[in-house]
Amino acid sequence: MQSPSPGRRLDAVSGPFTPRTPRVVAARRLHRRRDREQAGRFLAEGPQAVREALARAGTVVELFGTPTALDRHADLAAVAARADVPVSEVTDEALAALTETVAPQGLVAVCRHLDVPLAEAVAGGPRLVAVLAGIRDPGNAGTVLRTADAAGAGAVVFAGEAVDPYNGKCVRASAGSLFHVDVVRAADPLAAVAALRAAGLTILATTGYGDSDLDDLADAGRLAAPTAWLFGSEAHGLPEELTAVADARVRVPLHGRAESLNLAAAAAVCLYSSARALRAPRATRHTAGESTS
Repeated sequence: MQSPSPGRRLDAVSGPFTPRTPRVVAARRLHRRRDREQAGRFLAEGPQAVREALARAGTVVELFGTPTALDRHADLAAVAARADVPVSEVTDEALAALTETVAPQGLVAVCRHLDVPLAEAVAGGPRLVAVLAGIRDPGNAGTVLRTADAAGAGAVVFAGEAVDPYNGKCVRASAGSLFHVDVVRAADPLAAVAALRAAGLTILATTGYGDSDLDDLADAGRLAAPTAWLFGSEAHGLPEELTAVADARVRVPLHGRAESLNLAAAAAVCLYSSARALRAPRATRHTAGESTS
Protein backbone atom coordinates (compact mmCIF):
# COMPACT_ATOMS: atom_id res chain seq x y z
CA MET A 1 0.00 0.00 0.00
CA GLN A 2 1.27 3.49 -0.89
CA SER A 3 2.31 5.73 1.98
CA PRO A 4 -0.20 8.53 2.57
CA SER A 5 0.70 12.11 1.75
CA PRO A 6 1.53 14.37 4.71
CA GLY A 7 -1.58 15.26 6.70
CA ARG A 8 -3.56 12.17 5.76
CA ARG A 9 -4.62 9.61 8.30
CA LEU A 10 -5.28 6.08 7.12
CA ASP A 11 -6.75 3.17 9.02
CA ALA A 12 -3.58 1.22 9.79
CA VAL A 13 -5.25 -2.15 9.13
CA SER A 14 -7.75 -1.74 6.33
CA GLY A 15 -6.54 1.32 4.42
CA PRO A 16 -9.10 3.90 3.29
CA PHE A 17 -12.29 4.05 5.31
CA THR A 18 -15.27 2.08 4.01
CA PRO A 19 -19.02 2.67 4.47
CA ARG A 20 -18.81 0.47 7.59
CA THR A 21 -16.00 2.37 9.28
CA PRO A 22 -17.49 3.83 12.50
CA ARG A 23 -16.45 7.40 11.73
CA VAL A 24 -18.07 7.19 8.30
CA VAL A 25 -21.21 5.69 9.83
CA ALA A 26 -21.35 8.49 12.42
CA ALA A 27 -20.87 11.17 9.77
CA ARG A 28 -23.51 9.64 7.51
CA ARG A 29 -26.10 10.07 10.26
CA LEU A 30 -25.72 13.83 9.81
CA HIS A 31 -27.96 13.58 6.74
CA ARG A 32 -30.82 13.53 9.28
CA ARG A 33 -31.85 16.77 10.96
CA ARG A 34 -32.39 15.08 14.31
CA ASP A 35 -28.84 13.78 14.34
CA ARG A 36 -27.44 17.13 13.20
CA GLU A 37 -29.19 18.84 16.10
CA GLN A 38 -27.99 16.28 18.62
CA ALA A 39 -24.39 16.38 17.41
CA GLY A 40 -24.25 20.10 16.62
CA ARG A 41 -22.57 19.16 13.35
CA PHE A 42 -23.34 18.99 9.63
CA LEU A 43 -21.77 17.96 6.32
CA ALA A 44 -20.35 20.23 3.65
CA GLU A 45 -19.45 18.54 0.40
CA GLY A 46 -17.31 19.61 -2.53
CA PRO A 47 -14.04 21.56 -2.70
CA GLN A 48 -15.68 25.00 -2.71
CA ALA A 49 -17.64 24.37 0.50
CA VAL A 50 -14.64 22.68 2.11
CA ARG A 51 -12.38 25.60 1.23
CA GLU A 52 -14.74 28.15 2.77
CA ALA A 53 -15.31 25.99 5.84
CA LEU A 54 -11.56 25.64 6.44
CA ALA A 55 -11.16 29.41 6.13
CA ARG A 56 -13.43 29.83 9.16
CA ALA A 57 -11.20 28.74 12.03
CA GLY A 58 -12.52 26.00 14.28
CA THR A 59 -15.36 25.01 11.94
CA VAL A 60 -14.13 21.76 10.38
CA VAL A 61 -13.98 18.69 12.61
CA GLU A 62 -12.84 16.13 10.03
CA LEU A 63 -12.18 16.00 6.31
CA PHE A 64 -13.01 12.90 4.28
CA GLY A 65 -11.78 12.44 0.73
CA THR A 66 -11.10 9.82 -1.88
CA PRO A 67 -7.40 9.36 -2.70
CA THR A 68 -7.95 10.97 -6.11
CA ALA A 69 -9.71 14.01 -4.65
CA LEU A 70 -7.12 14.47 -1.92
CA ASP A 71 -4.37 14.41 -4.53
CA ARG A 72 -6.26 16.89 -6.71
CA HIS A 73 -6.94 19.19 -3.76
CA ALA A 74 -3.72 18.65 -1.83
CA ASP A 75 -3.79 22.32 -0.79
CA LEU A 76 -7.03 21.79 1.14
CA ALA A 77 -5.72 18.63 2.79
CA ALA A 78 -2.62 20.57 3.82
CA VAL A 79 -4.68 23.43 5.29
CA ALA A 80 -6.72 20.91 7.28
CA ALA A 81 -3.61 19.13 8.54
CA ARG A 82 -2.03 22.41 9.67
CA ALA A 83 -5.20 23.12 11.65
CA ASP A 84 -4.98 19.67 13.32
CA VAL A 85 -8.10 18.52 11.46
CA PRO A 86 -8.02 14.77 10.76
CA VAL A 87 -7.83 14.05 7.02
CA SER A 88 -9.24 10.59 6.31
CA GLU A 89 -9.07 8.74 3.01
CA VAL A 90 -12.29 6.95 2.07
CA THR A 91 -13.31 4.57 -0.67
CA ASP A 92 -15.57 5.74 -3.48
CA GLU A 93 -18.40 3.78 -1.83
CA ALA A 94 -17.86 5.52 1.51
CA LEU A 95 -17.76 8.91 -0.19
CA ALA A 96 -21.03 8.12 -1.96
CA ALA A 97 -22.60 7.27 1.39
CA LEU A 98 -21.57 10.65 2.77
CA THR A 99 -22.91 12.71 -0.11
CA GLU A 100 -26.33 13.48 -1.57
CA THR A 101 -25.32 14.48 -5.08
CA VAL A 102 -25.36 12.31 -8.19
CA ALA A 103 -21.77 13.17 -9.11
CA PRO A 104 -19.90 13.90 -5.85
CA GLN A 105 -16.59 15.76 -6.09
CA GLY A 106 -14.69 13.57 -3.67
CA LEU A 107 -14.48 15.74 -0.53
CA VAL A 108 -16.76 16.01 2.50
CA ALA A 109 -16.11 18.01 5.66
CA VAL A 110 -17.78 17.44 9.01
CA CYS A 111 -18.43 20.92 10.39
CA ARG A 112 -19.61 22.42 13.66
CA HIS A 113 -22.87 24.35 13.70
CA LEU A 114 -22.30 28.05 13.09
CA ASP A 115 -25.28 29.52 14.93
CA VAL A 116 -24.87 33.03 16.31
CA PRO A 117 -27.38 34.42 18.85
CA LEU A 118 -29.43 37.26 17.39
CA ALA A 119 -28.20 39.65 20.09
CA GLU A 120 -24.61 38.94 19.09
CA ALA A 121 -25.38 39.35 15.38
CA VAL A 122 -26.99 42.77 15.82
CA ALA A 123 -24.27 43.89 18.24
CA GLY A 124 -21.94 43.88 15.25
CA GLY A 125 -24.01 46.64 13.66
CA PRO A 126 -25.07 44.97 10.39
CA ARG A 127 -26.51 47.40 7.87
CA LEU A 128 -28.29 44.71 5.87
CA VAL A 129 -30.03 41.60 7.20
CA ALA A 130 -32.17 38.97 5.47
CA VAL A 131 -34.90 37.24 7.47
CA LEU A 132 -36.19 33.95 6.06
CA ALA A 133 -39.57 33.58 7.74
CA GLY A 134 -40.98 30.09 7.37
CA ILE A 135 -39.15 29.34 4.11
CA ARG A 136 -39.18 25.56 3.87
CA ASP A 137 -37.50 24.90 0.54
CA PRO A 138 -33.77 24.31 1.18
CA GLY A 139 -32.73 25.27 -2.35
CA ASN A 140 -34.51 28.62 -2.11
CA ALA A 141 -33.15 29.26 1.38
CA GLY A 142 -29.58 28.49 0.35
CA THR A 143 -29.87 30.66 -2.74
CA VAL A 144 -31.20 33.61 -0.72
CA LEU A 145 -28.38 33.12 1.78
CA ARG A 146 -25.85 33.20 -1.07
CA THR A 147 -27.45 36.34 -2.51
CA ALA A 148 -27.52 38.04 0.89
CA ASP A 149 -23.81 37.36 1.29
CA ALA A 150 -23.08 38.71 -2.19
CA ALA A 151 -25.09 41.86 -1.43
CA GLY A 152 -23.07 42.45 1.72
CA ALA A 153 -25.57 41.35 4.36
CA GLY A 154 -24.08 40.80 7.78
CA ALA A 155 -26.60 38.22 8.99
CA VAL A 156 -29.26 35.84 7.73
CA VAL A 157 -32.01 34.91 10.17
CA PHE A 158 -33.87 31.60 9.78
CA ALA A 159 -37.07 32.42 11.64
CA GLY A 160 -40.01 30.34 12.81
CA GLU A 161 -40.58 27.11 10.87
CA ALA A 162 -37.83 27.86 8.36
CA VAL A 163 -35.75 25.06 6.89
CA ASP A 164 -32.67 23.88 8.74
CA PRO A 165 -29.75 25.96 7.37
CA TYR A 166 -27.58 22.84 7.69
CA ASN A 167 -29.78 20.77 5.39
CA GLY A 168 -27.48 19.39 2.71
CA LYS A 169 -29.32 21.01 -0.18
CA CYS A 170 -29.32 24.36 1.61
CA VAL A 171 -25.59 24.11 2.30
CA ARG A 172 -24.88 23.30 -1.35
CA ALA A 173 -27.14 26.07 -2.65
CA SER A 174 -25.33 28.60 -0.46
CA ALA A 175 -22.11 27.82 -2.40
CA GLY A 176 -19.95 28.51 0.65
CA SER A 177 -21.79 31.65 1.78
CA LEU A 178 -23.05 29.78 4.84
CA PHE A 179 -19.52 30.25 6.22
CA HIS A 180 -19.35 33.99 5.49
CA VAL A 181 -22.30 35.55 7.31
CA ASP A 182 -23.79 35.30 10.80
CA VAL A 183 -26.39 32.54 10.70
CA VAL A 184 -29.15 33.06 13.26
CA ARG A 185 -31.97 30.68 14.12
CA ALA A 186 -34.90 32.41 15.80
CA ALA A 187 -37.90 30.41 16.98
CA ASP A 188 -40.13 33.48 17.31
CA PRO A 189 -40.21 35.65 14.15
CA LEU A 190 -42.01 38.52 15.89
CA ALA A 191 -39.42 38.63 18.66
CA ALA A 192 -36.66 38.59 16.04
CA VAL A 193 -38.25 41.53 14.20
CA ALA A 194 -38.57 43.44 17.48
CA ALA A 195 -34.88 42.85 18.23
CA LEU A 196 -33.85 43.99 14.76
CA ARG A 197 -35.93 47.16 15.06
CA ALA A 198 -34.48 47.85 18.52
CA ALA A 199 -31.03 47.59 16.94
CA GLY A 200 -31.95 50.43 14.59
CA LEU A 201 -32.87 48.54 11.44
CA THR A 202 -35.82 49.49 9.26
CA ILE A 203 -38.11 46.49 8.71
CA LEU A 204 -39.27 45.93 5.12
CA ALA A 205 -41.64 43.09 4.29
CA THR A 206 -41.79 41.72 0.75
CA THR A 207 -45.23 40.96 -0.66
CA GLY A 208 -46.73 41.00 -4.11
CA TYR A 209 -49.59 43.08 -2.73
CA GLY A 210 -47.47 45.66 -0.91
CA ASP A 211 -48.55 49.27 -0.83
CA SER A 212 -44.96 50.49 -1.35
CA ASP A 213 -43.18 50.13 -4.69
CA LEU A 214 -39.50 49.15 -4.44
CA ASP A 215 -38.45 51.68 -7.08
CA ASP A 216 -40.32 54.46 -5.29
CA LEU A 217 -38.58 53.63 -2.01
CA ALA A 218 -35.21 53.66 -3.74
CA ASP A 219 -35.91 56.97 -5.49
CA ALA A 220 -37.02 58.51 -2.20
CA GLY A 221 -33.79 57.48 -0.47
CA ARG A 222 -35.57 55.20 1.96
CA LEU A 223 -33.27 52.24 1.28
CA ALA A 224 -30.19 54.12 2.49
CA ALA A 225 -30.87 53.26 6.14
CA PRO A 226 -29.82 49.96 7.78
CA THR A 227 -32.49 47.49 6.73
CA ALA A 228 -33.83 44.04 7.56
CA TRP A 229 -35.74 42.46 4.69
CA LEU A 230 -38.43 39.89 5.51
CA PHE A 231 -38.93 37.11 2.97
CA GLY A 232 -41.69 34.50 3.19
CA SER A 233 -42.18 31.14 1.53
CA GLU A 234 -42.81 31.04 -2.20
CA ALA A 235 -46.06 29.15 -1.68
CA HIS A 236 -47.61 31.16 1.15
CA GLY A 237 -45.68 34.41 1.42
CA LEU A 238 -45.21 36.20 4.72
CA PRO A 239 -47.62 35.64 7.60
CA GLU A 240 -49.96 38.59 8.13
CA GLU A 241 -48.64 39.18 11.64
CA LEU A 242 -45.20 39.90 10.18
CA THR A 243 -46.33 42.20 7.38
CA ALA A 244 -48.42 44.07 9.97
CA VAL A 245 -45.38 45.00 12.07
CA ALA A 246 -43.13 46.01 9.17
CA ASP A 247 -42.26 49.63 8.52
CA ALA A 248 -43.31 49.13 4.89
CA ARG A 249 -44.87 46.36 2.81
CA VAL A 250 -42.91 46.34 -0.42
CA ARG A 251 -43.72 44.95 -3.85
CA VAL A 252 -41.19 44.49 -6.65
CA PRO A 253 -42.52 46.27 -9.75
CA LEU A 254 -43.29 44.07 -12.75
CA HIS A 255 -42.78 45.97 -15.98
CA GLY A 256 -43.54 43.08 -18.29
CA ARG A 257 -46.28 40.47 -18.44
CA ALA A 258 -44.86 38.00 -15.89
CA GLU A 259 -47.29 37.20 -13.12
CA SER A 260 -44.63 37.28 -10.42
CA LEU A 261 -41.00 36.66 -9.53
CA ASN A 262 -39.87 33.60 -7.66
CA LEU A 263 -38.54 34.01 -4.13
CA ALA A 264 -34.85 33.93 -5.00
CA ALA A 265 -35.22 36.49 -7.80
CA ALA A 266 -37.34 38.85 -5.69
CA ALA A 267 -34.87 38.59 -2.81
CA ALA A 268 -31.97 39.39 -5.13
CA VAL A 269 -33.71 42.50 -6.47
CA CYS A 270 -34.55 43.75 -2.96
CA LEU A 271 -31.17 43.02 -1.40
CA TYR A 272 -29.22 44.58 -4.23
CA SER A 273 -31.45 47.65 -4.22
CA SER A 274 -30.50 48.11 -0.57
CA ALA A 275 -26.85 47.32 -1.26
CA ARG A 276 -26.69 50.00 -3.92
CA ALA A 277 -28.36 52.60 -1.68
CA LEU A 278 -26.15 51.75 1.29
CA ARG A 279 -23.02 52.14 -0.83
CA ALA A 280 -24.03 55.39 -2.51
CA PRO A 281 -21.86 58.42 -1.70
CA ARG A 282 -22.85 59.79 1.70
CA ALA A 283 -23.73 63.22 0.30
CA THR A 284 -26.09 61.65 -2.24
CA ARG A 285 -27.81 59.60 0.45
CA HIS A 286 -28.13 62.67 2.67
CA THR A 287 -29.67 64.72 -0.13
CA ALA A 288 -32.07 61.92 -1.03
CA GLY A 289 -33.15 61.65 2.59
CA GLU A 290 -33.72 65.40 2.83
CA SER A 291 -35.89 65.41 -0.28
CA THR A 292 -38.45 63.19 1.42
CA SER A 293 -38.76 65.25 4.62
